[in-house]
Amino acid sequence: MFRFWVLGFLICAPILAAPAAGESACGAGSPEIASAFDHLYNFNFPAAHGDINQYIASHPKEPLGYAIRSAAYLFYELDRLGILETEFLISDKHIAEKKALRPDPQVRALLLKSLEDAQSRADVALAANPRDRQALFAMSIVEGVTTDYMAFVEKHQIASLSPAKRSNSYAQQLLKLNPPCVDAYITAGISEYMVGSLPFFIRWFVRFDNVQGSKEQGVKNLELVVREGHYFKPFAMILLGIIDLREKRPRETEKLLESLARDYPSNPLFRKELARMNAAPNAAGQN
Repeated sequence: MFRFWVLGFLICAPILAAPAAGESACGAGSPEIASAFDHLYNFNFPAAHGDINQYIASHPKEPLGYAIRSAAYLFYELDRLGILETEFLISDKHIAEKKALRPDPQVRALLLKSLEDAQSRADVALAANPRDRQALFAMSIVEGVTTDYMAFVEKHQIASLSPAKRSNSYAQQLLKLNPPCVDAYITAGISEYMVGSLPFFIRWFVRFDNVQGSKEQGVKNLELVVREGHYFKPFAMILLGIIDLREKRPRETEKLLESLARDYPSNPLFRKELARMNAAPNAAGQN
């Protein structure tokens, strides 16, 4: 029932050619961060951590580096456990299944430490300035990473709604700023689509700030991130591809995968999923 809110976000993904305005609007930006996210999209986790460590060494009091570090650990674990396969992500049955996974205890400890490091620094920044863009952005990532780890790895889907709501709350605060952080629309879009996908009677019990439960608006928010986003533009493309499969639009997913595979040639998952769709086009989009 509670779907693929992978990476909620962002959770986590960049585009090197993004406009400078998108960068400043989220209160973050450096060559190390851009390079780290680029490596994440190519699933080169050691290189990503190298860039993150370099950024943290130069900015030890800023929360964003630690938030991105937690996302890197999350993506590594999701990939290792095979959770990022579209066959898994488009099937509610697979997501809700309580079959025990074998999370890496060392990765879990490192992920939790990164989340703690990010939150402690964001708390300090927000206490001094509640509109601190980088701190709000970092906390949206922190809560998104927490959501995904709880939902997909630990299989606590219901409990993961709490951090999902907090991630959305931080994103909504970023969208109220002028100019808004366009990347924050990815969390708003995920929230809209998720709530809109729930059975009507469950929506009465699931309340997200400024979210009406419109699947169409959720898609529009993600499309805006693809057009104007900075760090989350490719991630929005991934989510749109998953949505297109769920909504029986496999050709649209194929187009997005072709673009992602071209932009991130070292990522084996994009190539694998594209080959799977080309091999079985009639089966694409089926749960």
